Parts: sequence; C-alpha cells; structure tokens
Amino acid sequence: MTLSRTNAAPIIAQSDGTLLLDERLPSFEEAQELLRAIAELRKRPGHLHTYRITPVTIWNAAASGWTAGRALGELRALSRYGVPGALERELALQFARYGQLRLGMAGGELRLTAADPRLLADIAALKSVSGWLSVGRDGSHAVVRPEVRGWLKRELALAGYPVVDEAGYRSGQPLPLQLRGAGGDDAGPMLRGYQQAAVDALLGGAGDTGAPDGGASAGGIGSAAGGSGVVVLPCGAGKTWVGIGALSRLACETLILTPNTVSVTQWMRELRRATTLGDEQIGAYTGTSKQVRPVTVATYQVLTSRGGEHGGYSHWPLFQDRNWGLIIYDEVHLLPAPVFRLTADLQATRRLGLTATLVREDGREGDVFALVGPKVYEAPWKSLEREGWIAEASCCEVRVPLDADSAARYAEAPARARSRIAGENPRKAEVVRALLDRHEGEQALVIGQYLDQLRRVAGELGLPLVTGDMPHGERQTLFDRFNRGEIRALALSKVANFAVDLPDAAVAVQISGSFGSRQEEAQRLGRILRPKRGGTEASFYSLVSDQTDEVEYARRRQQFLVQQGYRYEVSRWAEAGADRHSRAAAEARASVVSAHGGDGP
Repeated sequence: MTLSRTNAAPIIAQSDGTLLLDERLPSFEEAQELLRAIAELRKRPGHLHTYRITPVTIWNAAASGWTAGRALGELRALSRYGVPGALERELALQFARYGQLRLGMAGGELRLTAADPRLLADIAALKSVSGWLSVGRDGSHAVVRPEVRGWLKRELALAGYPVVDEAGYRSGQPLPLQLRGAGGDDAGPMLRGYQQAAVDALLGGAGDTGAPDGGASAGGIGSAAGGSGVVVLPCGAGKTWVGIGALSRLACETLILTPNTVSVTQWMRELRRATTLGDEQIGAYTGTSKQVRPVTVATYQVLTSRGGEHGGYSHWPLFQDRNWGLIIYDEVHLLPAPVFRLTADLQATRRLGLTATLVREDGREGDVFALVGPKVYEAPWKSLEREGWIAEASCCEVRVPLDADSAARYAEAPARARSRIAGENPRKAEVVRALLDRHEGEQALVIGQYLDQLRRVAGELGLPLVTGDMPHGERQTLFDRFNRGEIRALALSKVANFAVDLPDAAVAVQISGSFGSRQEEAQRLGRILRPKRGGTEASFYSLVSDQTDEVEYARRRQQFLVQQGYRYEVSRWAEAGADRHSRAAAEARASVVSAHGGDGP
C-alpha cells in the first residue's frame, strides 16, 4: 500500500494507544484494514470509531506475519497528525517482544531461551514463575518443568512477555483417512483456497505435519514444524472444513470440542460426508451419549460438569486417557474457564481454535493466545463476500418506540431492570410481522434472548419456536422442514447463536440480545451468510427500543461487524394507523420509515 499523510488522513493516533478513525474521510477503508490487523474496536458513538492497540493485538499481528516496520509505516501514512513518539515506542516494543522468548526441546529437556540473557534472568526472577524453571550455569537457557509448559506461557503473557512455543508435539495415535473428492470418491482435497491456506498456516506447507517418524505410538514429542493456533473465518465460511483438513493432514486420533449438541451432530455429519472415516470411528460425547472413539466430538458443557465422589470434573479423563494428536476447539471464543485450566496441561498436543471473532466479553483473549495459540490465519468477512464465498448482507437497526405502559415502567424501574423492559418491548411484534411481509418468499429467522417474549411473538405470528429445552430430535425435525422449504420462518432462542445449519435462511430479525455482546451479534448475522441461489442479498434487522439503554447496547454489539466493514442503516419505526397488521400497512410503514446511514442521533 502506497500512502502519504494529508490533513484528510482518517486516523488520529494518541499516546495511550487509542486510535480514532473517521469514517467520512478518504482512505477510510485502507485505515480500517490496518486497524483490524493491529488493534481492537472499542466503541462507535458516531462517525468516529475508537480503536485500542494492546499487547495481544500486536502479538497476534506479529504471529500473522506483520512487522513493526510495516505497521508503523502504514500508521504514519494514515495518521492526520502523525504518530506520537510514545505510541511508536510501544508498537516497536511489543513487536520486538514477540519472538524474544522461545520454548524448545534440547538434550531431552524443555528449555526456555531468550534473545538477551538479561531478559532470561529477569524472567527467572518473576515470583509467578520462579519455581517452574532453573537457569543453566552459562545463563543461555532455563530448564522448564514439562508439566508447567502451558502455565508458564500464560503467566509470561500476563507479565507482558509472549512465548513462541517450538517444543514440538506428540503425533498421537495414527488414524488413516482421506478427504473425499467433490464427486464423492476418495479423490483428495476439496477445500476452498482460503481453507487450505488456513490449514497450511497452522501445520506448515502441504505434507509437512511436523510429526516424527515412529513417534506416534510412543507418544513422544516430535518436530516443532506445524503446531497450534487460531483460525478466524466468518460464519458460513466453512470453519469445520479447516478442522477436517487439519485432521486429514495429520491423520491422527482427534478430540473435537463444541458449544452444544447441535454442533456435535453437525460435526459428525460433515466428518462422515467429507472423509473416509467409518461410523465406528466417530463418536459423540454429550450428556446422553458417551462414545469415545478415534474421532470424538464432545461438548464443553459435559466436560465442565461436576460429579463423582469429590465433586470434581469427572469427564476430564477423556482428555488424558487417549493418545490424541489434535484437539479442535470449535467457537474458541466461548472456551469456558475450566477448559482453559485443562488446556494448560495439554501443551504437548496440537491445538486448533476455530472462531468467527477473537473477541471475548470476559477479556481473556490473552489466555487464548497463550494456551490455544496465536492467530495463524484470518480472512476478513468482506473479502470472502466479494469472492462469493459468503452472502452479501445488509444490516439495519430499527428503532422502535416503547408502548405507553412499557415507557412508564421503564421510567420507574431501577437500572438493572430497564434492559429487559426495553428488550421485551411489545411493539417489536408488529415490526416483525411487517418485516416478514416485506420479505415474503424469503426464509426468515426471528431470534431473541427472552423466552417469554419469543413465545408471545411466535404465538402472535404463528411461528414454530425452537429453544434449548426442546428435545434434540424435535429441534432437528423443525430444522429439516425449514431446509426443505416447508416452514417459511422460525423463532429461535439463544440456540441460534451457535452452529445452526439453515443455509437457505436469508432474513434474520433480532428482537432482543445479551446486552452488548459483540460475539452474539456476529454469530446471529452468520446464520444468514450462506451464499443464496441467484445471489440473493441477506438482510439482518436488529430491533432496538428507541430512547432506552438498548440503543447504547446495540452500538456495542455492532462493533465487531463494523470493524469487518459492515454498515448499519438506522431506521425509525413509524405508525401506520389501526390497520397495521395488513400488508398494505406494512408497505406504508416501509415507505415512511426515516432511514439514514451511520448511528443516527
């Protein structure tokens, strides 16, 4: 990118790492691409988007191939008033820190080495890790207790020192398999280009797995080539295929962890369809099934459930009692804290995290970096949209006035109760009806947070309702009918947030959500991003109660998608008289709704 700084440059850089990006100015898209790589969007109150550079964002950029020179050069060119010296120094420092500390095997020992012996001495003096390592006599390395490999990386990351782990991985129990060709034969890979690139980024070039000869049955630690990390792809872009591609390349027994039983079912279906694995080689480990097989798909919930005589995590032996060569963390941004603790003990097993967004609402991105691995591959949402791999989508925030009763209750309610009153605004039902009328002929999803609201809306509009309490078989029956076109619209609870395979869904209407969850907003848009027949555009509507706290929550929810290049049109819902449930009324409303780009007033 060739750029020159002008007074119209869109970035205002501040010494503390805050970056303001003005969407109205030239070079906005180039600047957005840069900041997506090296910073995190924190808030978006209007035309100025506020980003923040953190050590973890810089380390992930460095792991993805960015250099300090490239980042600083582009930031200088795109900054209106230049880059403050303090920020330049911090950027240079964090880029330089990535790679200074390395873990490796030598002489049968796990060793930590540093580019500067003085740094190694400083590390050894840290109270949090001093008992885990001992510096050699010549000061060139420190011997690390193997069982603390993960904990050491986590503590050093917290202290501001990322570790590049080159200590190698066990091969795991061999498992011969192949990817099926597009024609159903065992004809080799059918991965898309970006999916193959993601596998290569994780494991090295084609055919280079880093597995040592003869190391599988012994369970020993092999070559450092290829390892662990996180792949970031949009919803609907086939993250599952990246996991299957890694599994087929390594050809080893694999444990796959997922958010729920729906995800388990989908992984098992794709494994059967895409590989030469037989049914007897694929098992489900859930609350109702305990099949431990060469490829086992389990839920986070069952692994973190407590039980047994001492109330511990009774299912954790699943991790430890089999010679897994790969662990796949589906939706790694949802990884529960107990699985982080277990993952810290499993650093000799290759790990692949799959996600649409590295954003974690609990702020534990650093733990993902240290314990699962750095970001090794990311494909921006809009780039895959341009290439036709995901559907083009328009996003609209519809501001809906509270009805008189709700407005009175909202005004008198304590702060904690207001969000639910706003979220359950009864007037949202009429908006849903009108939007479904507007999109007649398109398959639609109505998604919400509150079950009482969903039951009311589903009852008023005659929609089947799918909730987490519904038996899996009944849920799947409704999904299958929707996919066959027998059901035009479904109402969904939070089950819509994860791995719901409804490829023909083209419209999503979000009537309530989990406060300011950026993850949830991205996941819900992702439900309608499968490419559509004839290139039909997907439509995402978020219904927000006007002049309530829900407006600010919506701004926060939208941050990640805005960072990916999506723009929300903001509309205000207008009255259309008593005949508001007819199609004519819906069309009248559509014509009188006031709409404009950006956040709106």
